[in-house]
Amino acid sequence: MRTRAIKPIQTAKNVENVLSSTDEEQQPLSPMARMFHEPDSNVYIIIIIGFQAKINPEVMRANVENTLLKHPRFSSLQVPDEKNGGQLKWVRTEVDLDNHVKFPTIDPNMDFPDMYVEDYVSNLSKTKIKMSIPMWDLHLLNIKTSNAESVGILRVHHSIGDGTSLMSLFMSFTRKASDPEALPTFPISKKQKPCSSSGGLLQHFIKLFSVLLIYWNTLVDIVMFLITIFFLDDTKTPLKGPLGVGSTPRRIVHRTVSLEDVKLVKNAMNATINDVMVGVTQAALSRYLNRKYGKNKKDGGVAEGNSNLPKNIRLRATSFVNLRPHLVNESAAEKTESSSNVRLGNLIGYVLFPFTIALREDALDYVRSAKATGKRKKASLEAIYTYFMAKTFLKLFGTKLASFPTQTTLWFSNVAGPSEEITLYGHQVAYIAPTCFGQPNALMIHVVSYANKMNIILSVDEGIVPDPHQLCDDLEESLKLIKDAVIYKGLVDCRVY
Repeated sequence: MRTRAIKPIQTAKNVENVLSSTDEEQQPLSPMARMFHEPDSNVYIIIIIGFQAKINPEVMRANVENTLLKHPRFSSLQVPDEKNGGQLKWVRTEVDLDNHVKFPTIDPNMDFPDMYVEDYVSNLSKTKIKMSIPMWDLHLLNIKTSNAESVGILRVHHSIGDGTSLMSLFMSFTRKASDPEALPTFPISKKQKPCSSSGGLLQHFIKLFSVLLIYWNTLVDIVMFLITIFFLDDTKTPLKGPLGVGSTPRRIVHRTVSLEDVKLVKNAMNATINDVMVGVTQAALSRYLNRKYGKNKKDGGVAEGNSNLPKNIRLRATSFVNLRPHLVNESAAEKTESSSNVRLGNLIGYVLFPFTIALREDALDYVRSAKATGKRKKASLEAIYTYFMAKTFLKLFGTKLASFPTQTTLWFSNVAGPSEEITLYGHQVAYIAPTCFGQPNALMIHVVSYANKMNIILSVDEGIVPDPHQLCDDLEESLKLIKDAVIYKGLVDCRVY
């Protein structure tokens, strides 16, 4: 496939205006960005991109210079402000691309290219980017793996931006594979229809009840959050890491499943994509832990169907929530029109999401449970509370008391990707696999959609989770069992299968 440079962004003049704006210079880091610099949550985002052709390093480098570097956050240092108690601030600088774009020499005839890429990414989690340069780098590997002809690895410190804003920035650099001049599209979140103003007393009572329910749920969630922070830890399971796990290296693996299978379950269960993936994750973690506990039994309790799980396992995820307005057609187009329209930052909150760990006779119970919990969490302002709580604690007490909870077992995140196949600087993309390292948990599960695929990415501390590929198998098998249960129960027309 022939690679080419993308056409210059039409609004490059606007980009230059942004660069010269004093609003973007000398700004202090946001409270959430500062939290990502804490010793046990010094978090980096890793985005692994598989390509369907060999990478042209000259084309890639030239486009990075003409697009990525135009964004202030990718050409700014994070410098202590002595006048403000050493608080970090953004300061523009000249960028030497040799410090950021790496193109290592690789033996094209190596025996295990997949393991080479996996080890390469793992080694990146063992190092940090110097604060004397902008905190990002790009690694271009011309190596054929089982699912790509070459691989690009972008490492970005989380203080620069969250997953949603970085995905929007990434999309602004891409084009549809089917139309090299057209911008890709995001999946559109359907807005709930507002309740009719008519309906009399009953309608007003329903509205009042809904508002009171939200405030009650929020109060309960705040109390539970405070109890968790002070003394309520998750059950010690084979997935639970100790304190200090945020500084350990990570093994990052990913598995691709069919997005159509996920949508099949979603439509049959009248759920969301996130409900289905949380349900799949609950099922997979239950299978994984059941196997682990069974191996510890002297009577060989690993037999298929035996329940070896302790009762009442408390296992929760720190689940991140995008606090930006939901995407609509107009705003999605504006955000991807050029990088100048993308406002990076960490406008995210999080909720403590309880996972049900148990062996179920009906696999659909996992999705039902996830759907019920998700609906309950949506009727709460917990994510907004955690965001403003972080800002308040940072202002009053500094970063010592403002940190991400270490009491939960895992981080869970879900980011919507492009709806169709795309090219990046003329290179057609085979898959996208974003995740993090540096978080204060031994396990992170990230899911991202791309065209007709769903990629599940695991970031694990190998000392706690030594077999991440087995957990990927459990995730893939759990989705199959849930899909088969949907078809068996006649919830969809099985003739299409």
